[in-house]
Amino acid sequence: MNSSFPRSPSPVLLNIGGKKYATTIDTLTQRDPDSMLAAMFSGRHTISCDSETGTVFVDRDGKHFRHILNWLRDGVLPMLKDSEYQELLREAEYYQLLGLVDHINTYLNKKKDEDGSGPELTRTEIIKCIQSERVRFRGVNLSGLNLSKLDLSFVDFSFACIQKTNFSNANLQKAKLGDVQAEGSIFQEANLRECEFIGANLRAVVLDKANLQSANLQDADLINCSFCEADLRTAHLQGAKLTDANLQGANLEGANLKGAKLNGANLQGANLQRAYLRDVDLRDTEGLNYYVLVSCQHGAVVCVALVFGMHEHHGMP
Repeated sequence: MNSSFPRSPSPVLLNIGGKKYATTIDTLTQRDPDSMLAAMFSGRHTISCDSETGTVFVDRDGKHFRHILNWLRDGVLPMLKDSEYQELLREAEYYQLLGLVDHINTYLNKKKDEDGSGPELTRTEIIKCIQSERVRFRGVNLSGLNLSKLDLSFVDFSFACIQKTNFSNANLQKAKLGDVQAEGSIFQEANLRECEFIGANLRAVVLDKANLQSANLQDADLINCSFCEADLRTAHLQGAKLTDANLQGANLEGANLKGAKLNGANLQGANLQRAYLRDVDLRDTEGLNYYVLVSCQHGAVVCVALVFGMHEHHGMP
């Protein structure tokens, strides 16, 4: 049944994606007269409705339509989670409720500024800093930026927030990244030779094929990190948390892993020759075999032997 809706205080019945709502023509048209809803129920257009109930069906998710109606009634933004504001924003844009769109965006931008969740500098600004030799970003928020392929050698990032930042193929030789918050960042194929990561939060970071020769990762949180085919020769990993880390094919020759937690780590194909493994936790570690034990020598043999209940002493310092 096709019908036009004259202005009337009588209820208008709506079916929004299966959810039923009742409102009035005035509510739908007065607060935002340029919206799609106002146009639909202005009386200028013929719209389809159920022949028996007169209900108008709109093929949208009805979850947030009650917030749409409350906005049209009161002009007040509801209290929601950030993710729900994003969902409501999509619905407001669909119905062309520009006033509600502006209020949601204003709220989200204000909250972003208060939280300081956005990066404080852009990639372009960082390049300018490097070129002018202003290379200290201590405590700066650079989260989410694409800093791939940049020459960031010797830069001081200590205490910076660099979560989910892309450093792939960047040159970070001798850079200072102590105590950084870098969870979820990407350092794939980056040059991190002699970098300082002491106490850094590097959870779930991707370091595949990165050059970490002689890097200092002492006491760093490396849980769930990926070091596939990374070069960790003579790296300092004392006390590092490497639980569930992927070290498949990594070169750990001569690395100092004293007291490191490697439980659940994948060491398939890893080179542990001359690695110092005293007090290392190797429970549930994958990829250890007789060849690796023999090639590790001294400390590695002792540590692995103790973990698996063997009591022979092999010259542990």
